[in-house]
Amino acid sequence: MSYDVVILGLGYVGLPLAQQATRAGMSVLGFDVNQGVVNSLAAGNSHVDDLNGGDIAEMLAGGFRPTTDEKLIASARTAVICVPTPLAEGDGPDLRAVIGATEAVGRNLQPGMLVVLESTTYPGTTDEVVRPLLEELSGLTAGTDFHLAFSPERIDPGNERFGAHNTPKVVGGVTPESTEKAAEFYGRFIETVVRTRGTREAETAKLLENTYRHVNIALVNEMARFCHELDIDLWDVIHAASTKPFGFQAFFPGPGVGGHCIPIDPNYLSHNVRSKLGYPFRFVELAQEINATMPAYVARRAQNLLNADGQAVHGASVLLLGVTYKPNIADQRESPATPLARHLTQLGAVVSYHDPHVPVWHLGGAEVPRTDDLEGAAAAADLVILVQGHRDYDADHLAGIAKRFFDTRGVTTSREAHRL
Repeated sequence: MSYDVVILGLGYVGLPLAQQATRAGMSVLGFDVNQGVVNSLAAGNSHVDDLNGGDIAEMLAGGFRPTTDEKLIASARTAVICVPTPLAEGDGPDLRAVIGATEAVGRNLQPGMLVVLESTTYPGTTDEVVRPLLEELSGLTAGTDFHLAFSPERIDPGNERFGAHNTPKVVGGVTPESTEKAAEFYGRFIETVVRTRGTREAETAKLLENTYRHVNIALVNEMARFCHELDIDLWDVIHAASTKPFGFQAFFPGPGVGGHCIPIDPNYLSHNVRSKLGYPFRFVELAQEINATMPAYVARRAQNLLNADGQAVHGASVLLLGVTYKPNIADQRESPATPLARHLTQLGAVVSYHDPHVPVWHLGGAEVPRTDDLEGAAAAADLVILVQGHRDYDADHLAGIAKRFFDTRGVTTSREAHRL
């Protein structure tokens, strides 16, 4: 059997992409090296927030086939690489998964195929890493015998308005023909396709998007610190500034930044500038410094709230509400709740948590005590910290029954709450 596309990496990027392609009537092969993931999908189970079991069942009924059989890649007309690129030592991307997936494609590459890299990385990866591997393993030439492009993923887990289908797709190929082939492919199941001059522009566009957010979040995080010292309500300030109909976009402070994109992706750009040009990307490095210290700052504020009432943080019970990196999802990648809990524990606090999306949470290999009795735990704790504003939480009500309530997300309106 032949397939329209094989998607390598069936995680939070690859699986929604496979869903949209299947819905468009394309024959989709899903490849993953994790046999457990493949078996679970084949049984109709989902492991990502944006898809449920019903979605997987619909995909399977539509012909979607998950597999660990590398040889089946040769039967696809297009191969899309959607594997993770975590941060490696030295702030560059860890490309081992990209290299592994590229090698799998290269060993099975056929003339006329289109290969697209979606994994976030530094500018030049498609040309300097992926292309040579594909050409060496296949004996084929990119742009002549097969097409090669980069298209940055723009998946936003939990976003109920924008998904894979209606979020514009950026594509850039190693040749104009490769760009058009990629645009034609994505145009079959995505509403809008945006072409760039080449792969480097497409790669850099992704990094610019997240660096823009990273820097602006750092700006309001730093403002949160001095506004607190000056007794200025930053949340009210942001609300007021947001009434300007032009020239302003609201960003909000928090206990830190999480997920793959904001705390990690801008480092790829900074690393690339340092390694290739020999000087720092100062905006990014300063933003990283500010955002990375927010969990420690929140822990100090928590300590001060206890001290103000004559209670030591050592031995105090602290309940964390919401330990995911975004509201209303189960994804914990790079969640600031983890370093916050670590800082509180180091100060001697007894930390527990509640999160409707996370049944088990580990800190340094140890399981953090979880409470099912939200109101009882909130009333009993010496301090409650709202770390993530899930819609399940009535923050003002919880602030009213808690001894002390620290809101790091600015969702409370009651005077009982202390806001970041």
